Amino acid sequence: MGCDGGTIPKRHELVKGPKKVEKVDKDAELVAQWNYCTLSQEILRRPIVACELGRLYNKDAVIEFLLDKSAEKALGKAASHIKSIKNVTELKLSDNPAWEGDKESTKGDKHDDLQRARFICPVVGLEMNGRHRFCFLRCCGCVFSERALKEIKAEVCHTCGTAFQEDDIIVLNGTKEDVEVLRRRMEERRLRAKVGKKTKKPKAAECVSKPGVSEESTKTSKVKTGKPEDSSLDSREKKTNSAPRSAVNGSSSGKAGKPPCGAPKRSIADSDESETYKSIFTTHSSAKRSKEESAHWVTHTSYCF
Repeated sequence: MGCDGGTIPKRHELVKGPKKVEKVDKDAELVAQWNYCTLSQEILRRPIVACELGRLYNKDAVIEFLLDKSAEKALGKAASHIKSIKNVTELKLSDNPAWEGDKESTKGDKHDDLQRARFICPVVGLEMNGRHRFCFLRCCGCVFSERALKEIKAEVCHTCGTAFQEDDIIVLNGTKEDVEVLRRRMEERRLRAKVGKKTKKPKAAECVSKPGVSEESTKTSKVKTGKPEDSSLDSREKKTNSAPRSAVNGSSSGKAGKPPCGAPKRSIADSDESETYKSIFTTHSSAKRSKEESAHWVTHTSYCF
């Protein structure tokens, strides 16, 4: 069949050899990892989150995935380890001042520099384009280059000052070996959390099953601490009891003690003091005016005249 009209077939058209292995372009792979969401394959936009394996996601895409876990989604396997929103950490990224975005390449007549990244390391200034290893802290979400953490060794975050451990450092878009290490850490962390929950449940059950012990403990605590109302009442009773005692002690010793609060006040007019001393006070007869001397009930003001 064929070979009509003087066509001469070549060897590779007749003999089928082994297929060549397609090589993935490294630049294209890096762009896909660092600029696009792993779940929705859309461009990364804030808020950006990262899982415990170091993959980047849009927070909206993760929430949609958790609400609708249908088997139709082919990319659901990439986020199968995300069981709740607590399994991801929101990243605090530092913007690259040299990145202009797609402002000048709207017409398509300008070369897009794939090495230029949107975010940089706030300590060293390296661009987060995949050429350099980057990591984030699970406790606070701050993102740094691995070089910054190695050169400036500290147990506190360089940006916010939060204390962290080696277990909190997660490499972003790491190699297969890095992912295996992170997966092992993730499983150990979740196992620890499950064991902690199981130990808390029997303690609560014991407290419910032994109400007598709890009542006795509450009674003893009340006796030790005491309510504030009871203490205030006791203090008031002590004050009222101590007041008459102090008055009796003062009269017996001959010293002029302070009169009790409920005792009637003694007027100076009934005292045995001299008339000149009594005339100082308003209760004296000389200070009182007669009806003729007192003013009329109508008030005379300046604006009435």
